[in-house]
Amino acid sequence: MKYFTYDERLGIHTPDLHQSWELYSSHEQAAILSQWENIRGTIPDRILAIEQTINTKQDQLSLEEDFERSCELNWEIASHASVINDLWLWYRTAEHVTNKAHT
Repeated sequence: MKYFTYDERLGIHTPDLHQSWELYSSHEQAAILSQWENIRGTIPDRILAIEQTINTKQDQLSLEEDFERSCELNWEIASHASVINDLWLWYRTAEHVTNKAHT
């Protein structure tokens, strides 16, 4: 993916543009947007999978009696929630860009 790099934390490819958007040809812009729309379409499913992981960890946390393990679970839940937040930001930011491209 020429214009994207894989973000291990988010589990998706994110745009990695090395010049101003206006410097890309209209053909390149269309290709980038098309590729991004395909990636962007996977974000809700990625979020759902992470939410399911969070729910599992919350269930574990509610039964956990060991304080240190409870702290670990809380940290893991917060970490997953942070990923969800960042994925939503990418999803919404890209929506603004693709809407501009279609007008």
